[in-house]
Amino acid sequence: MTLAVDAMGGDNAPRATVEGAVAAAVDFGLDLLLVGRRRELEPILSATSYRGSRIDLVEAEEVVGFDEPSTTALRRKPRASIRIGAELVRDGRAEGFFTAGHTGAAMVTARSVLGVVEGIDRPALGAVLPGLGRRRLLLDVGANVSCRVEHYREFALMGHFYAQEVLGISRPKIGLLSVGEEEEKGTGTTREVFGLLRKSGLNFVGNCEGRDVYGGNVDVDVIVTDGFTGNVVLKTSESLARLVEAALKQEITRSLQASMGFLLTRDAFRAFKKRLDYTEYGGAPLLGVKGAVVIGHGSSNAHAVRNGIKALQEYARRRIPEKIRAKARELAPLAAR
Repeated sequence: MTLAVDAMGGDNAPRATVEGAVAAAVDFGLDLLLVGRRRELEPILSATSYRGSRIDLVEAEEVVGFDEPSTTALRRKPRASIRIGAELVRDGRAEGFFTAGHTGAAMVTARSVLGVVEGIDRPALGAVLPGLGRRRLLLDVGANVSCRVEHYREFALMGHFYAQEVLGISRPKIGLLSVGEEEEKGTGTTREVFGLLRKSGLNFVGNCEGRDVYGGNVDVDVIVTDGFTGNVVLKTSESLARLVEAALKQEITRSLQASMGFLLTRDAFRAFKKRLDYTEYGGAPLLGVKGAVVIGHGSSNAHAVRNGIKALQEYARRRIPEKIRAKARELAPLAAR
């Protein structure tokens, strides 16, 4: 399998992306195309211990910065790494594309270059979140800051299939993120979406609250919201995880008894940290485009890039975009009723 990697995308690029790509090529036996400025990538690649033949460089002189508009890669920087990576997938040279760069630019470019699945207007980023009992899928988490009512239905359709195919849930329970479980709670938009999802033919269980994201009163597998709210939930969760880790370290060092207790339970603490660490998940799939695209965290380190490429490998191997396309056609008549 050949995958394309935006070597210039992310706060820690290009070093983190090159080192993460090297780790992925070695650990998972992948052929990778690193897209970026060759003059910057070659010295970093040479400085690693990698001397194999699975990594090739694809020249891309331009880079879309985080402070630039999402449409920059389409209008002002047509040879940007984020666009060339998508074109490699379109042209059949790669089976998927990973970037930790500008999320909006990645979404706009993927939508333009690869196209969207029939029946889907807005692609969405889906994040799989840990839970006590089972994992939950939250979407959108950043691709669409504002959404029309029908976009929520599209998110539910894509989330329904992704939960079936990847999470192994035969009949996923879909919830709408709101400020209360009752139908009348929320904004005018969420109340309208509630009625639309209830008639969608999907297993819609109603509203859920923030406390249900990781486990609460509502038993749910897929949580649907707009990209603004979803991104806030995701970033707040990351911050809370760092707070919990730091607080535990403080408490452990307060007394000899606490330190001894940590030594006895450190394997459990490590497992706990790994469960909450976003670098272990690598990235979020961009659902709804005609190609496998995974977008990583902007501050991804080499470990996160490695795991993001691993997530992309699995996403592409399962042919998720093609199956979403078929599923969208299958469920569209139900959703339109």
